[in-house]
Amino acid sequence: MTLSNIPPLVTVFGGSGFVGRHVVRALAKRGYRIRVAVRRPDLAGFLRPLGYVGQIQLVQANLRYRNSIDQAVAGSSFVVNCVGILFESGKNSFDSVQEFGAKAVAEAAKAAGAKLTHISALGADAKSDSTYAASKGRAEDAILSLLPDAVILRPSIIFGPEDNFFNKFADMARTMPFLPLIGGGHTKFQPVFVEDVAEAVGRSVDGKAKPGAIYELGGAEVLTFKQCLEEVLRVTYRKRAFVSLPFGIASLIGRIAAKVPLITPPLTGDQVTLLKKDNVVSETAKREGRTLEGLGISPTLVSSILASYLVQYRVQGQFTKSGKAA
Repeated sequence: MTLSNIPPLVTVFGGSGFVGRHVVRALAKRGYRIRVAVRRPDLAGFLRPLGYVGQIQLVQANLRYRNSIDQAVAGSSFVVNCVGILFESGKNSFDSVQEFGAKAVAEAAKAAGAKLTHISALGADAKSDSTYAASKGRAEDAILSLLPDAVILRPSIIFGPEDNFFNKFADMARTMPFLPLIGGGHTKFQPVFVEDVAEAVGRSVDGKAKPGAIYELGGAEVLTFKQCLEEVLRVTYRKRAFVSLPFGIASLIGRIAAKVPLITPPLTGDQVTLLKKDNVVSETAKREGRTLEGLGISPTLVSSILASYLVQYRVQGQFTKSGKAA
């Protein structure tokens, strides 16, 4: 192999996470050399078999320490930032991880002359009442001011084997006699398959995305919160009542749960704030081709994938007979 045909190097921040591991797989299939930047490389060894021998390198990096970011990016042609958190804990605040951390990655990419793809979130808005969405919006503004050609991907709720949405409610249905409909369950989502998001990242690295564009990634169907829970019950063969939970009460419960130490809160006040607005692809993005379809990707149906990993929540797992709801 000569220097002229050595595959480009892509640094992936957060490559061991839910979305990141699928991004690493998508890039490995394309033949890129991949440097996975994570806080604990010793816990990310499961990524190596996703590529050929030596293709995937693990390095230590923390978005709070700029020097580690610069070292992880050095020599890369492309940078992908998959880092994000769903709730704040300890030193991991939305501002430190999703705003200042993302800005630091963009600064390092610019200094290295690398192109950047950043995974944000549908609903990102610097003026949002949600701390999560506001930090995502400010990060986008900072990134595009530094790298006007950066590609930003805004997925709706992402589903897949390790997701924190359908798995959460399937687990609740296993132990609780009812499921909560926050705000009446009317909020609309457009769940997007994690492998479709990873493919969008891959195509952006391939140069098939519009430079400087913000893509809104939604799945094949729009579902209300209630319809999402109904799908969970259908797949897991369970019957559960729905209890409407007003936003005010849900927010209070979330704020209390977030203050309990040493547990992962099932809900936070900020997440309740997010649920007050629909999470679907805008008509403008559709018209301008800034969607999965615009990247040539056919969105995957929720119903075609959900049973493959929610089967574990059935009473007898894969051996549970259809039609016998518990």
